[in-house]
Amino acid sequence: MFDDRSPIYRQIAEQIEADVLRGTLRGDEQVMSTTKYAAFHRINPATVAKAFQQLVDDGVLYKRRGIGMFVSPDAPEALRERRRKSFFADVVEPMVTQARTLGIPLSDLVQQITELSNKDIRP
Repeated sequence: MFDDRSPIYRQIAEQIEADVLRGTLRGDEQVMSTTKYAAFHRINPATVAKAFQQLVDDGVLYKRRGIGMFVSPDAPEALRERRRKSFFADVVEPMVTQARTLGIPLSDLVQQITELSNKDIRP
C-alpha cells in the first residue's frame, strides 16, 4: 500500500481523503482508530497519529473525545474545492502556458479537451 514517493503519514492522509471523495467514507462516519489502523497496516501508531492530526488540521476529520475520529460532514466538498484550485494551478495554468509557447490556439486546446472528455476513459 505504501511506497517511497512521499512520507507514509502523507500517503495515509491522501488515502483517507480519496476514500472521502469516493464516498467510501461519509460525513460523520467513524474512521478506524489509530491503533487498529497501525496494526492493520503494520506501521508505527505515531505515523498514523500524525496523518490523523494533519486531517484534523485540514478539517477532513474531527475528534469526539473518548469516542474517536470522524469524517467532517463538509469534508467532501471542502476537499473537492481544494483540489479544484490545485488542479487549475498545477495542471491547467502550465498547460495553457505551454500551449501559448507552442502556438496552439485556445480553440484547438478546448476542442482537444472536449474530445477527450467525450471518450470513455477508464483509469
